Amino acid sequence: MILACHSIEKAFGEDVIVKNGSFHIEEYEKAALVGINGAGKSTILKMIVGELPLDGGSITLSKGKSLGYLSQHQNLSGGNTIYEEVRTAKAEIISLEKEIRRIEQEIPNLAGEQLTERLNTYHRLSDRFERENGYAYESEIVGVLKGLGFDEEEFSKPVDALSGGQKTRVALGKLLLTKPDVLLLDEPTNHLDLNSISWLETYLLNYSGAVLIVSHDRYFLNRVVTKVIEIEQGSIMTYLGNYTDYSRKKQQIREARMKEYLNQQQEIRHQEAVIEKLRSFNREKSIKRAESREKMLEKMERIEKPAEQRTDIHLVLEPSCVSGNDVLSVDHLSKSFPSQPLFENVSFEIKRGEHVAVIGDNGTGKTTLLKILNRVLPADSGSFTLGTNVHIGYYDQEHHVLHMEKTIFEEISDAYPSLTNTEIRNMLAAFLFTGDDVFKLIGDLSGGERGRVSLAKLMLSEANFLILDEPTNHLDIASKEILENALNNYKGTVLYVSHDRYFINQTATRILELVNKTFVNYIGNYDYYLEKREELTAAYASVPSCDNAPAAEAASEAKLSWQEQKEEKARERKRQNDLKKTEERITSLEERDGQIDELMALEEVYTNSIRCQELAKEKADIAAELEELYEKWEALASQE
Repeated sequence: MILACHSIEKAFGEDVIVKNGSFHIEEYEKAALVGINGAGKSTILKMIVGELPLDGGSITLSKGKSLGYLSQHQNLSGGNTIYEEVRTAKAEIISLEKEIRRIEQEIPNLAGEQLTERLNTYHRLSDRFERENGYAYESEIVGVLKGLGFDEEEFSKPVDALSGGQKTRVALGKLLLTKPDVLLLDEPTNHLDLNSISWLETYLLNYSGAVLIVSHDRYFLNRVVTKVIEIEQGSIMTYLGNYTDYSRKKQQIREARMKEYLNQQQEIRHQEAVIEKLRSFNREKSIKRAESREKMLEKMERIEKPAEQRTDIHLVLEPSCVSGNDVLSVDHLSKSFPSQPLFENVSFEIKRGEHVAVIGDNGTGKTTLLKILNRVLPADSGSFTLGTNVHIGYYDQEHHVLHMEKTIFEEISDAYPSLTNTEIRNMLAAFLFTGDDVFKLIGDLSGGERGRVSLAKLMLSEANFLILDEPTNHLDIASKEILENALNNYKGTVLYVSHDRYFINQTATRILELVNKTFVNYIGNYDYYLEKREELTAAYASVPSCDNAPAAEAASEAKLSWQEQKEEKARERKRQNDLKKTEERITSLEERDGQIDELMALEEVYTNSIRCQELAKEKADIAAELEELYEKWEALASQE
């Protein structure tokens, strides 16, 4: 055990964060700390590193072990470049290298005991330098920076000029290179693109220390952690396994506890009814018996009702009208900014009912594409066409159409006056606004909170083509699941940009990856994309070997790839359907053949020659049909 939290307690006024909570982290263990927004996850991390005091209990770190902490918000400054800032993580190694070089310069001028002493020091320091991978520290720094999404041209950028997200990535790189015994990471995948998240997963899986992660990225948690620590209503509970294991076990435990709770409530009501009846008799013995039962009832250890799931909240998205089958057609579209080409000559189509996820590295132009489609930005060349009766609902994190002087509740009720108070509250609760939160002024909200209000408005818009830019940002896991269910039941068309791989896997029927200035189509979810990525990227988005290779040819090949995949998916669906029907027919005939055998064993049948002939003919027909069906089944099965 490297880190132990024992009976910890923390409250802010009447708001209890944790009460009598305990958990521990073993050496080399990778664990997650989960809970809804506001449950106290970040508070617990801050108590572990000493940024916040405990109200009670204790936190113990094994002797001689070190902690490293990444908070959600970084305020790096000081004039260093990105490379210089991250390089400070290797200050001890750099100092050691300088000392070794100094001794190398001294040695030629020494003799006797002085020489022997300096040589011994030199060998000792060199051994330590080699043990700590000193000869590779420069390449290690470059590897971490590139893994976190920085190009070499960016290494010389001053940290002071970086955005908040970029500063967080620099801080994460610096922390990883210090290699503490316990890493505490608060939302480490925020501000990372898919490739960087994948790199971080591999890094943490191979990390030689222990890791405690706060994250809403379910795909990331499934890949990295082997233990989940949940904080809920001030209580802490530990589950072994990844996020999926935790989710399943939590549901099982909740159902068992709810059953216990309901059984006890039934027993309490029964006892109260008996007590009331005994008192109604108004006799000395019956009153004494009632009092005895009351004392037993008072001593009963009450089972606390399990936390309510938000099963009553269902977002129902209904388009105001049905669009034509052709929703969007993009034809040879190009866009670039000075010194930053994004995409060239791209063409694709979106049909009614498709849920299309746009993915790709940061800075490739995903959000720019959405802005062009919503006429916020012009394209450099090419065009796009919306289909018949297409009505767009657009969620853009940078352009929220909100009224700063209104409350959250007024923002929704004024836009949709036909909604009841309950319907408005349910919608807002799905996006984490409960109780008196709904009466907060829009102008007083953070950027993330305004984004959630804007998303709630969009969900009510009755548009039949939703275009969403990072819709799951600032949502907790429960809200993401509500949004996923709503989109999966949505009869309209969806185009969205997201880095949330679990969300993509749950909601996408097709993926467009923006890579090497073009789009590669994948007809499937994120798992399918992972399976086919290397093959299709090489075929349709490899970097051209000569400068004059026509971009139009690549675009047309990508389009062909989409058509081929679509046809292949259709063929596979037909094969599965035919296979299922064949199996069902075989089962039916085999059952009937068995029934005929049973019938022919009956005296009233085998003594009736006409009936026997009928059954014998039916049995022969069944045998002939089964022979054909077996051959058909084998042929269909071999096509897999």
